[in-house]
Amino acid sequence: MAKPDSVHDECPSLAKEGQVIETDPPHVPLTEEDSKRICRKTDRTILVILIWVYFLQILDKTVLGYGATFGLQTDTHLTGNQYSLIGSIAPIAQLAWQPFSSYLIVKVPHKVLMPALCLGWGIAQSCLAACHNFQELMAARFFLGLFEAGCLPLFGVITSQWYRRAEQPLRIAAWYGTNGLATIVAAALSYGLAHIKSDLLQSWQIIFLFVGLVTIVSAPIVYWRMDNDISTARFLTEEEKLQGMERLRANQTGTGNTEFKFSHVLEAALEPKTYLWIGMAMLLNIGASVTNTFGPLILGGLGYDKYTTSLLTMPFGALQSIMIMLASYLAHTARVKGVILSAFMLPVVAGLAVLYAVPRNDSANGALLAGYYLLAFLFGGNPLVVTWIVGNTAGSTKKSVAMSLFNAASSAGNIVGPLLFSAKDAPDYHPGLRACLGIFSAMVAIVLVQWANLWFLNKQQARRRVRNGKSAQIVDHSMQSNFHGIEETGEEAETGHQVTHAGAHVAEDLTDRENDEFVYIY
Repeated sequence: MAKPDSVHDECPSLAKEGQVIETDPPHVPLTEEDSKRICRKTDRTILVILIWVYFLQILDKTVLGYGATFGLQTDTHLTGNQYSLIGSIAPIAQLAWQPFSSYLIVKVPHKVLMPALCLGWGIAQSCLAACHNFQELMAARFFLGLFEAGCLPLFGVITSQWYRRAEQPLRIAAWYGTNGLATIVAAALSYGLAHIKSDLLQSWQIIFLFVGLVTIVSAPIVYWRMDNDISTARFLTEEEKLQGMERLRANQTGTGNTEFKFSHVLEAALEPKTYLWIGMAMLLNIGASVTNTFGPLILGGLGYDKYTTSLLTMPFGALQSIMIMLASYLAHTARVKGVILSAFMLPVVAGLAVLYAVPRNDSANGALLAGYYLLAFLFGGNPLVVTWIVGNTAGSTKKSVAMSLFNAASSAGNIVGPLLFSAKDAPDYHPGLRACLGIFSAMVAIVLVQWANLWFLNKQQARRRVRNGKSAQIVDHSMQSNFHGIEETGEEAETGHQVTHAGAHVAEDLTDRENDEFVYIY
């Protein structure tokens, strides 16, 4: 039989960009070397874009705290809790926009959606430099949050569509880890830009304008470099596109579908694991918003001047990145995300206890600074939760909804976090710190409940397979460090025992509950 000339000849459903894949692509030969080559090419194109755009999103969000350090509150005549409200309005917009985000992520090509969002929040960030009062700042921050609303769920979905489940933790850590890098860069930029003397612009206006313009310039570059999915990837050859589909067969979480299915929405809404992830996201991001919005102010309350305060946040940013990569590496190697996530919350509780218990005086500044730096461990949590969600959710619509709900819960946490810390409680902030202590203690309990829930779901899946005439045992190649092809003959031909290989439904857009061969990871 003649060899097909292209991927389109062998698999017609891949012929047009954005077309729904209705049938599974055929099995094609794929070695470990092929898999690594395709992964490296994906890293050089898709992962680089994800890292840069997510870095810009965090940078634009983070500089608000540095604006406060360099006179934002005084120059715009903010009083009472107005600064806290400005910190909360962006996540309020994100929370309100999530139902639309989940729809747009499914319906709009990622090549179009990502640069459009990037351009929108870049313009909003630049407009912050033109604000002179509370009302104008609220409006600009609202639109900043609106355009940023789809960023995290979109990135989670993209990662799940381009990488094997075993590869996802480190890739998610790579782009989410820019939280720490953005903190370092924001501190360095603020320190440098604040020394610019201008008769027209204040220091905080220069900071906002600079980072906003960098984001705006990046949008057309993202559009030029981004691809929608594996079947239309310009950086892959025709043969590599089929091999790329083969690489992801065992994921069983789909490689993209443009049909928005309300049955997926209903399934996500009825599952306990959805609400456990919502709880984790909200609790984690209450703490994260505290460090982003009030971190510089807390450091300033330790007696440092505004320039030293900016520089002292740089080690904190480095610790964020280290903790994100460390947590994801441990999850990648040990593959027990629940235990690792719980363990990373314990130093956070310790850090909060130090900030709460140690009195504010010059002799205690070292201990207080150490307590603040311990809060960096909480940033190892979000990428693990994102990995949990995208690795345990199948079906394009369901995955989009699950990630949007995660982002909505994160937004809710970002709303609540700043409101726990009132200006009248400065510099100790005891009521807010006390609340955070309880929050992170509850976080550990929720993680352990989710771990037990996923273990139970796997047992339930095994019973379903037996009822359907399959083996209870299943080989999940997606979590193996090295690529293993799913052979047509199956392992049972060699051993005489029936073995089910996960990966028969790569293109059917089944949810994890619809597919009895789906294996949950915990």
